[in-house]
Amino acid sequence: MRILIIEDDDKTAGYLARGLSESGYIVDRAGDGEAGLAMALEGIYDLLVVDRRLPGMEGLELVRRLRQHDAALAILMISAVAATTDRVEGLRAGCDDYLAKPYAFSEVLARIEALSRRSSRGQDPDMLRVGDLTLDLRLRQAIRADRPIPLQHREFLLLQTLMRHADQVVTRSMLTEAAWNYDFEPRGNIIDMHIHRLRRKLDKGFDRPLIQTVPGAGYMIASLASAQTGVPKPPS
Repeated sequence: MRILIIEDDDKTAGYLARGLSESGYIVDRAGDGEAGLAMALEGIYDLLVVDRRLPGMEGLELVRRLRQHDAALAILMISAVAATTDRVEGLRAGCDDYLAKPYAFSEVLARIEALSRRSSRGQDPDMLRVGDLTLDLRLRQAIRADRPIPLQHREFLLLQTLMRHADQVVTRSMLTEAAWNYDFEPRGNIIDMHIHRLRRKLDKGFDRPLIQTVPGAGYMIASLASAQTGVPKPPS
């Protein structure tokens, strides 16, 4: 899951970013409203954490403008301005949740987890399944045919992205965005190296490889039906 923090206070942003990164999220930060809106509109984030008082563009205006383009993106607003009327105003502007400062990080984390569950309509929010492979998002563990497969942090993020786009081509750019920060500059064949290690873990002892290379495009993790037809879908 990729989170954008839009917060002008360096100490507050650093505290949130550090805690969320340690909790397994990919975290980027914008220091003002205009930069935050531009980054949010790129469409690569699952959730925003937005301060209400921002330079350049106030937080509520940012949310209103974003909602004109994206009605589904989860937004948690955090603010010291938190009277009942302020919270109502924030929710009506398009926020999904509104948290008052000061706060405990455990509550921020719990609210993010709740928003994530809410966005996973009709699905088990903690499990992804493709063929005989299951990915437990809470335990950060893959299981193939009842065999646990331990994963490193980047391997988990790459596999999660591939499984969320099962039977579709996932480009190297998409994988980079999923597993590294916004300003990361990929060096050499770093994606291919990580995919190679991930393949060795997933396929050891099995006849059918799960991750397929799509020449000139990227990678795909295929269900059994897709593997038989051999026709990948374009990325959505």
